[in-house]
Amino acid sequence: MQRAAVYRAEEMVRGLFDHGGVGRSVDVLGVPLTLPPEARFASVESVQRYADRVLGPGEVRVRARRGASGAHYESGTGRTPVVAVPAGRDGAWALRELVVLHELAHHVALSAAGPGSADDAAHGPSFTAAFVELATRVMGPEAGLALRIVYTESGVAVG
Repeated sequence: MQRAAVYRAEEMVRGLFDHGGVGRSVDVLGVPLTLPPEARFASVESVQRYADRVLGPGEVRVRARRGASGAHYESGTGRTPVVAVPAGRDGAWALRELVVLHELAHHVALSAAGPGSADDAAHGPSFTAAFVELATRVMGPEAGLALRIVYTESGVAVG
């Protein structure tokens, strides 16, 4: 249930970025915020460079994923963890900062919690806390606050 609520909440946040307009104030469930710009990526290679800047070089490997239905994280037991993003025109929806940070948050949550907490790192409170922290640190406090507000109002547990 938490996973579905996480995805619904994040879809709402992406909608705020899509329709709110950078530099204009948007109402996030009663809280006026000015959202920062959201990076868009042109290629898998540009996502790799971004991931290296956010987490450090070599922390995760970014690869192209077949199909355009989603991006995902592979924990990489015994190997470098992987973020897979759809490439090409049909996958352009996923080549955006909020989607990439979502996948990187899986890595941050799993690294912090350890392998015994994989369920929580999937979409539980440690994951949501990691995503809010990444959004705050990388995109700015308004992005993190928007995510936290929408998570909370959607009934999503944030660690």
